[in-house]
Formats: sequence, C-alpha cells, structure tokens
Amino acid sequence: MMATFIGYILMYRFYGRFISKKIFQLKPGNKVPSVELNDGVDYYPTRKEVLFGHHFASIAGTGPIVGPAIAVIWGWLPALIWVFVGSVIMGGVHDLGVLVVSLRNQGKTIADFSGKYINKQTKYAIFIIAFLLMWIFISILGMIIAVIFDMFPGSVVPIWAEIPIAIWVGYMVSQQGKSLLKWSVIGVVLMYVTVVLGTYLPIEMPVIAGIQPTGSWTLILLVYAFIASVLPVKTLLQPRDFINSHQLFIMMALMFLGVVFSAIRFPEFDIVAPAYVANPPGAPDFFPFLFIVVACGAVSGFHALVSSGTSSKQISNEKDSLMIGYGGMLTESALSVFVILATVSGIGLAYTSKNGELLSGLPAWQEHYSSWHAAQGLASKVQAFVIGSSNMITAIGIPRNIAVVIMGVFVASFAGTSLDTATRLERYFISEIIPEKVPVKFKNRYILSALVVITAALLAYSTGSDGKGALTLWPLFGAINQLLAALALVLLTLYLRQKNNRYWLLTALPALFMSVVTIWAAVHNQIDFFEKNNILLIVINAVVVILAVGVLLVSLNHFFTKRKN
Repeated sequence: MMATFIGYILMYRFYGRFISKKIFQLKPGNKVPSVELNDGVDYYPTRKEVLFGHHFASIAGTGPIVGPAIAVIWGWLPALIWVFVGSVIMGGVHDLGVLVVSLRNQGKTIADFSGKYINKQTKYAIFIIAFLLMWIFISILGMIIAVIFDMFPGSVVPIWAEIPIAIWVGYMVSQQGKSLLKWSVIGVVLMYVTVVLGTYLPIEMPVIAGIQPTGSWTLILLVYAFIASVLPVKTLLQPRDFINSHQLFIMMALMFLGVVFSAIRFPEFDIVAPAYVANPPGAPDFFPFLFIVVACGAVSGFHALVSSGTSSKQISNEKDSLMIGYGGMLTESALSVFVILATVSGIGLAYTSKNGELLSGLPAWQEHYSSWHAAQGLASKVQAFVIGSSNMITAIGIPRNIAVVIMGVFVASFAGTSLDTATRLERYFISEIIPEKVPVKFKNRYILSALVVITAALLAYSTGSDGKGALTLWPLFGAINQLLAALALVLLTLYLRQKNNRYWLLTALPALFMSVVTIWAAVHNQIDFFEKNNILLIVINAVVVILAVGVLLVSLNHFFTKRKN
C-alpha cells in the first residue's frame, strides 16, 4: 500500500508535470470557456479545490469500488498492478488530455470536437456510443443507490440530508463570501451527525401499489437527477461534490488507521487472498477481461465525458487541469487500492456465510469469492467492500453498526454525484447533436433533462416494477466504456499529431493497447451472446463494435494522411 502511494506522488510530481508542460503545454494565460461563456448555470469559473471535489466525486461513483471488488477473484496482484500502472500511464493522460482539448474547444464534449479533429461521421458515431453508455449508466446508478438503501437502510437519512447541507454550504460560500475551509468543516461535521442519526433511524421503503422498494427509490432518484441537472452548478453540484470529496479523504484516513490498528489488535490480520488465481470457477479469461472489469480505477471512457462535459466548463485557469485531470485520476486509483485491501484483507477478519457460520481468514475470502457467479452480482461487490472496510475501521473503536453505515453512505454518496453529473452530461450531448435549425425553445435544459430522465426510467422499468431493467443491457457496459476510452486516446493522438507534438507516442501506445483489449473483449462478449441466443445484446454489441472499428480505421487513415501531408 505504501509503495503504491509513494508511486502516485512521484508520478504526479514528475510524469504529470512532464505531460502538462511538454505534451499539452498548459498556460495560465490561455482563455477558458468558464470565463468566456459564463452563464451562471453550466459555465461558471470555479476555484480549483472545489472543482477537484466535483470532478473526483463525478468520475468515481461506484466504479473504483465495484471493479476491483470483483477483479480480485483473479488474485490481488494483477488487480493492483493494473490499477497502478493503468492510472499513471493511461488514465491520467487520458483524463488530462480530454480536459485540455475540451478547454480549447469552448468546453465542448468529446463527440463534438471529434468532428473537428477527424470528421463529421465520427462525431455521430462517438455520440451514439456515448449516448448508449450514459443511458445505461444513469439507469443503473439509480438502481445501485436503491439497492444500497435496501441493503443498508441506515444510509437513507444521511444521503438525503446531504442535499440541504450542501445547498446551505454552497450558498454561504458562493453567495455570502464565507470561508470555504470553515464551511466545509461545518458541512462535513453535519454530514457525520446524520450518519449517526441514520444508524438509529433506518428507513425501509415498503411495497407501494405493487412497486418494489428498489423501483420506488429508483423513481425518486431519477426525479432528483432531473432537478440537479437543471440547477446552476454552484447551487448543488459543486457543494455536494465538494463535501463528498471530504468524505473520500476521511474514509481513506479511517481505512489507513484501520490497517494499522488491525495489524496491532488482530494477529490474524493479513492478506488472505491468493496473489494470483489462474482459473476461478466460471470466470472469463483473465486477459482481456481484467482490463474491462477494472475501469474507473485505471482508465475509463466515462472520465472523458466528465472531463469534456462539466469540468471543462468550470475551470478558471488552464494550469489547474493538471490537478483536476491527472490528480483526480490518481486519487481515484488510490481509492481502488483501499478497495483491494478491504476485499483481500479486511474481509478475512469476519464474514458470515449464507448458513450463518462466522468465518475468518482464507475460508472467509473463499466463501465470498467461491465462483464468478457468486462474486459478480452488484450486491455482492458492494457487500465485499463494505464488510471488509467496516471490519478494519472497527479496530479503531468505531462501533460496527456505525462503521457499516459510514461505508454504505460513502458508496451511495459517490453514486449520487455520478447520477446527477451523468444526467447533466447526457443533456450536453443531446444539445450538441440537435441540428441548428431546431428552435431554441426545444433545446432548453428543462426539456432535454426531462428527455434524459424519461428515457432512463423507461429502461429501468422495462422488466418490471423493481426498477432493475438496466441489468438487461449491463453486460454491454464494461466493453462500451473501455472502447470509449480507447477512442478518446486515439483522438488525443490525432490532436497531438496535428499540433506537430513529438510526444504523440505517449497517447498512441495506450490507445493501441486499449483498442486491442476492448475489441477482443467485445468479440468474446458477442460469442457469449450468440451462445445464449440473446438477440438484443447481439444487435447492440455488433453496432457498437462496428462503429468503434469504423472510427479506428478512419482515424488511422487520417493519421497517416496528415503525416504524409
């Protein structure tokens, strides 16, 4: 753990600064969209500390938790290596690069400026891929939070209490000019007061008019996403995400102390999982699926949407991009390291089997990770992290019931920030693709946000009243997400070549690697869909792969044509 964290610091200090100066040539004097196009709603110049909180909380979501929590089924070593190497070599460059290119194109999304650097057809191809990704993501995020509420009812009160707390903190700082540090502390303290309150006042949603609890929560959360999407960023988006970023650092501090105190208090505390497992029962091939399962902790296409969506519209100084883009990626990767530690060490302290037997050590880990089927479910992934992390922080002296709520709130809070950000991002994408001849009144944020939420609800309820319809398309999500990351890296390579930057290989090599592993995984998925005769997934996956391969071929031709010229 210490070795990886020292590695993050060194890579940020040396490699991060290198790519910011030599590759993307950040200059504090360059004009930024937040100042040029300031509208007080989406474009708004923001202090880098606050924007870091928004950016990190948005890209994190549940990605850096659920990915590593399942990837350790292949052993802790491959997951750890990919999380570290992927983030410092690929993910950080990807996030920073897309953010900078968007800054230099009026804060437009990756789909929009791909039309400038490649051609108009690729703009529509990337839009379709991104739209499908966001459609699934918004619907699944609502379901994830609903499942967490169902699993940990003590998290309900603090999650909803966080909204008025965030609005109040945002008002005092942005409108009243109060101290950011002071009011951040006040907001975080109030947040953890509600955590204790929620522990003793759990709320369980009943079945309402035949609608299952998860279905009711999903509907409520989508209504919240609509409201959050139309509000000015300074009202809710920024302050809530800023408070959530504090939650991250508090959680990481608790887990660090948990590791130290667990090692002192519990002689049995150790890494109980194997370093490498060649063939876990029922699991797909380690290569290429490790690089699909672990996305947000290493490199993720969703980050390109956040970087070129909300974050690029709020940066007040181009030089802040290093901290926001590269620093945000490395911080998220550090979170994944803690998740790995919780699922390979913390879970070994205490785990209750399905038949009620209390297990510890390797048997505890094997019980949870007995097979791919047992470990891959959403509830199983979240449960592995929550149990493992809460086991460790109880060593500090925090009561177990409160520790479980703290971790449940942490997961749900980050899923919530990604939900409202994703809804806003989908609105941006749709607004950019609508033809100019369409009347402006049909492009306003209320109509577009309603369209986003309604389509997500249709997917969520497509299979019944439990709101879990997005699970139908969920098998597509990992490969689509990583295909988008590959395309973003390809686009950065073309951007650098057009600028005659001699360091273009630093994006081209990651682009090549990601293109190969994601298309490989998508083909594996297609074979699996054929074997299961799943026509819907066969068709959608085929369309996505064809679009992605088409963009790659056009980009390759574009690259060599420009080079020849």
